[in-house]
Amino acid sequence: MTTFRIPWKGRLLGAYYYATLPGRWWLNAAAARDNNAPVMVLYYHRVADHKPNDWTISNAQFRREIDWLEANFDLVSLEESQRRIREGNSRASVSITFDDGYAENCDEALPLLIRRRIPCTYFAMSHFSRTGETFPHDVAEGTSFQPNTIEQLRSLANAGIEIGGHSRTHADLGQITCEQRLYDEIVGGRDELVRDLGVEIRYFAFPYGLHENLNATAFRIAAEAGFAGVCSAYGGYNRPGDDAFHLQRIHGDADLVRLKNWLTVDPRKVRRTERYLYH
Repeated sequence: MTTFRIPWKGRLLGAYYYATLPGRWWLNAAAARDNNAPVMVLYYHRVADHKPNDWTISNAQFRREIDWLEANFDLVSLEESQRRIREGNSRASVSITFDDGYAENCDEALPLLIRRRIPCTYFAMSHFSRTGETFPHDVAEGTSFQPNTIEQLRSLANAGIEIGGHSRTHADLGQITCEQRLYDEIVGGRDELVRDLGVEIRYFAFPYGLHENLNATAFRIAAEAGFAGVCSAYGGYNRPGDDAFHLQRIHGDADLVRLKNWLTVDPRKVRRTERYLYH
């Protein structure tokens, strides 16, 4: 069910954001001087101008967010994010990722990133790109959106977009105890993409990505299978000295003030977000 935000909540958030911004600037500048600036990872799903839902953002809003991000952060690849987590970070950085693989992202959003040479990791699922079936979470909402085809994913990879694995069938891995099934979803899905696209798949993103959707065994399987990193989706900031294998991600919100509030480091978010520990 689509959630409609109450306008007064947005106004309150805006007031809070602008009132606390000077203090955030001071804290973020101090963190940068200490080589401890945040290393943040954003995730989007669908960028389109029709049938909006909780995981859709308009093309115009996406452009506005990219403009703001370019002006205020280093926009880097996941590999560079991991390096900064391991070695230190002197300027706040953001990596852009997408989950699921909606065909409409190829209309404007991804060409925009390609033209501006902005790094992006695009997490796709082998089953849906092979069959063209609608994603199960869209079926549950009574909608039907076209997934990326194998040809589209291959074209994106050739244009410099890094393709990542997002399981074979968008299964909730947190509810799976069978190691063989976890292996099939994570490694089997990756290997199908490798065969179909002829590219290396280095990163994996958990479907749904909240604490209850994660699985310590799945982390182990991904590490043993040679993935360079794994992404969650419950929010949270990465800092130098954190676990660089597990990248916590922040949702690319359709409201710009919410995104600004997240990425300038809301102290409330820091206190409330608990890192998932898998070992």
